[in-house]
Amino acid sequence: MTISRRAVLLGATAAGAASFAPSALGRMPLSRDTLPRSAPVRHLTLAAAEMEVPLLGPDKPKTAGFCAYNGTPFLTWRAPAGTRLMVDFENNLPTPTTVHWHGIRVPYLSDGVAPLTQQPVPAGGRFSYDVPLPDPGFYFFHPHCDETGQVGRGLFALLMVDDPAEAKLGFDLEHIIAVKDWRLDADGRWLPMFTDEGASTAGTFGTVRATNGSVIPPRVEAPAYGDVRLRVIVADSTRTIEFGCETSDAAIIAVDGQALTPLPLSKLPDEVWRMGPAMRLDVHVHMPGPGEEVKVFDYRTAEPYLLTTLVAVDKGRKKTSFKPKALPAAKAPLPDVSRAQKRDFIVQTSAGATAIAPPLPPDDPLAKALIDSFCVGDKTFWAINRNSWGAGADLRLPPPLDTLKDGDSYRLSITNVTKHVHPMHLHGHVFRVLSSTKKTTIPPYLADTVMTEPNETVEIAFKAASGDWVFHCHILEHMDAGLMGWFRVA
Repeated sequence: MTISRRAVLLGATAAGAASFAPSALGRMPLSRDTLPRSAPVRHLTLAAAEMEVPLLGPDKPKTAGFCAYNGTPFLTWRAPAGTRLMVDFENNLPTPTTVHWHGIRVPYLSDGVAPLTQQPVPAGGRFSYDVPLPDPGFYFFHPHCDETGQVGRGLFALLMVDDPAEAKLGFDLEHIIAVKDWRLDADGRWLPMFTDEGASTAGTFGTVRATNGSVIPPRVEAPAYGDVRLRVIVADSTRTIEFGCETSDAAIIAVDGQALTPLPLSKLPDEVWRMGPAMRLDVHVHMPGPGEEVKVFDYRTAEPYLLTTLVAVDKGRKKTSFKPKALPAAKAPLPDVSRAQKRDFIVQTSAGATAIAPPLPPDDPLAKALIDSFCVGDKTFWAINRNSWGAGADLRLPPPLDTLKDGDSYRLSITNVTKHVHPMHLHGHVFRVLSSTKKTTIPPYLADTVMTEPNETVEIAFKAASGDWVFHCHILEHMDAGLMGWFRVA
């Protein structure tokens, strides 16, 4: 199977060099590296394929067409910070795909966004990704083509980037909670992932709730009076949760993999943290006495939905008071907020929207780029500043929302004027969430995805890194129906 000449050029660049000559690809920006070329390298083989999995439970019909990497549902990789992953990817799916490294500050030519950074990898095709891991934290990777369908059928994997200094903190247990629903009928067959009704409103929800792929919430043993590190991700395409624990001895210690001063859940409104698709939390839970339990819930539903139960097991420990453990400080580049340039963006419906951003110059290689129809939805329902990503019959790549300068700091005001929540994700950057008109008691924190509520304005700030970077809602139907734009940083 062949890949287009442009894809070959991009793949070779991503796999090999820290940057490419601008003359080779016109006005496109440099693809800057985030690690020195002397960084230790791990070579990894990654393959996407379909398989059969009993998603409804062990005694129910199996579901065909489940998608996974390396034949492992909920695959988890670990690597130390400062490592470079050289990834040889093979697409064994029957349809095109890409791999996006969510939250990782990769060179943009390895960002996995068709057609901005590469063409889709066809069935049977291969692509090489250069994935530096400069920042410790909790990340994941997933396709960025037919994302609603492929992620909806399970195609994502977790990536833990470890800081050796964290070993000194002495957690007794690490437990992952991956929230992911399935759209299945009673016989385990897939239902449509994209519906017009869902894509134009809150999204099309799954019919079967699950944690870590199981319809039975996990029960996990931990030492009584011990310390548990929960690593929580909403890997669902649509669902928004309100994460909370049935204990006052719990504190958030990282958001989207980025450390923050421990924030006790008891200090939050309603003692919950709202999370949407792609958002992650690290939470320190101090266990109670022997035989007691800590239940972890999604409180957003009418009846709290049990995600996991932590069971305290007697290991001979004495009772101690709760002292939240602080992770080493985040290492991502921080913006100069005092000198940041202000930009305003409105998240809106596409009704009456007309592109107002200036077009790319005619000689830019992306000026006539077309979006693969397989990668997006059939209709457009959403826009950012009246610009919508291509969908349906209009598959032109829209002009960039703005052109930013490499190394400068920017302050974005994001106002959601719709009736639905939108978790907004910026590729290639870690940003500081500065303020919210609704969540006024939460202190600033670092993230790569931020929830915007209806009629809410959120301010974020970041230091711009060279590349072409998309900015989109991570409710995947919203993204596929237009709620995505991009910045050029040069």
